[in-house]
Amino acid sequence: MWQWEDQSLFRLSCVITFYDHIDLMKGILHCLSAQNIDKDCFEVVLVEDKGGTPEGRKLASDFDGALTISYFTPPRGWGKMGYMRNYGLSKARGDIVLFLDDDTVIHDPSFLSRLEKLFEDKSLMAVIPKGNPSFCLIEGRYSYHDPYFFTNRCMAYRKKCLLDLKGFDSSFVGQEDVEFAMRFLATGLKHIKTDSIQYCHPPLVVSNLKKPQAVGYSFARSGYSPFLKFLLGINGSRWICRIIYPTPKNINMAKFSFGFMLGFFKAFMTKGEMQYV
Repeated sequence: MWQWEDQSLFRLSCVITFYDHIDLMKGILHCLSAQNIDKDCFEVVLVEDKGGTPEGRKLASDFDGALTISYFTPPRGWGKMGYMRNYGLSKARGDIVLFLDDDTVIHDPSFLSRLEKLFEDKSLMAVIPKGNPSFCLIEGRYSYHDPYFFTNRCMAYRKKCLLDLKGFDSSFVGQEDVEFAMRFLATGLKHIKTDSIQYCHPPLVVSNLKKPQAVGYSFARSGYSPFLKFLLGINGSRWICRIIYPTPKNINMAKFSFGFMLGFFKAFMTKGEMQYV
């Protein structure tokens, strides 16, 4: 299905999938334009969902010159983050692919140069930087933020590894990065967690059940065997009991698990696709 780029014109490709959220996008693009690495050594690949927006299209021209930047709007696969990530990967021309969210913030201007240095170890396939919680002015409120979460809010892979594992599952609405992480970890490929490069990202806050339901639905409709789907359902629902310990982390994890379970069961009771975005 996918025609992956076989040329490596850059050392790094920064891939960002988004829809609207222009102010957030300007923030991460300013962070990347402030990096002290040679601008000819890395590219930025923007992939906007749902056919794009006029403001989204304008981003590439606004940052042209400050960044080597390209903008794409896939004609299909809307609302499916797995598809959008794969589309960005298909356009990436770097040896290393750094996936970023639109609400990721990088303060360190040496982030990319340090990341590149880590990948001088040819056996290394993935790097998990340390994540710090955004909105942290209120003491302790977001202390539950997981600093080394294996997702694509700020995650770097050697491109060869991504291609060997066939990229993401294009059918996934959300948590396509978690599904990929399961396959990656099962291979035993080398990866590291490091505090030598850091970023900021909002912690898990579940304001409604739309996204967790869509995630549970995606896992239930995946190509895994019935036995593995059963295990995935148990795993995704395991946090529900945390509601009895009403800390901010436990409440949000319990809400996500409850939504996941609803979506998981809906997949077996309904036909068609569930949309999130």
